[in-house]
Amino acid sequence: MLPIRFVAEGFNLGIAWDSETQTIYVIRDYFNQQEYDNLMGELQEYSGEPYLQINGNKPLFKDYEIITGSFEYYSNLDDFGRCNVCYSSITSDIMPIESRESISSVTPSGWVNNAYDIIEGKYLYNRCHLIGFQLTGENANKKNIITGTRYMNVEGMLPFENSVAEYIKTTGNRVMYRATPVFIKDNLVANGVLLEAYSVEDGGEGVSFCVYCYNIQPGITIDYKTGTNKLNDEKYTNLNETGAISGIYRTPSGKRYHYDYDCGGKNSYEITLEEAIEAGLTPCKKCVK
Repeated sequence: MLPIRFVAEGFNLGIAWDSETQTIYVIRDYFNQQEYDNLMGELQEYSGEPYLQINGNKPLFKDYEIITGSFEYYSNLDDFGRCNVCYSSITSDIMPIESRESISSVTPSGWVNNAYDIIEGKYLYNRCHLIGFQLTGENANKKNIITGTRYMNVEGMLPFENSVAEYIKTTGNRVMYRATPVFIKDNLVANGVLLEAYSVEDGGEGVSFCVYCYNIQPGITIDYKTGTNKLNDEKYTNLNETGAISGIYRTPSGKRYHYDYDCGGKNSYEITLEEAIEAGLTPCKKCVK
């Protein structure tokens, strides 16, 4: 008898394991052509809002994809080194209780980072979790990290991740969650990410959305094929023409945040600027200028 994983992958399906119930789930990690065509038909040019509601804001889960067990599934990278669908049935059991670790070891496709003084925090790109760390606790999982603009990460995806996390913490219920990066042809940088969520126990009353988050940065022109980028307004100054920049770092007991991982000390881990501000951290006088 052929192993179930071998059979599933032969049909472009994935396997997820629920250790609590000892259940194997076969996961569909792709859109069929009709679903893809419908999605592309609904997409509109960015017009000032960080996200666009898709399918009337109703998630695209099939009935058989609404699963009662807990699992996480991260598709394999494709031949271009790009992420694909990430899918989870999220419960409080798989949400993290420890601080996030550094993810600077991951270099996602299209990672050509530059700093600009028109961007809060300076740097154009974040190592962007498709399923946020606060939901499943994934750190440097290269199958879950894409090159995403700070704007998409903070203004587009984060509010939806926060709403899911708050709902689960408040109710103890589970949420089906799927994040699908949308790459055009062989581009190395996704044009956006489709986020879907559905709260299971209450039939979507608590959480239900289907949104496309734009991977853009106001004031910056991005070549999605390669990841290179430039100002589209000459009055601003690019702070770093070539360097590949990491994120923002802190130590567990530190009072400052750093742009240089080594400046903070051996226990440094990566956070967002928003997390640094919320924690009351001040910029390091040595590496944050």
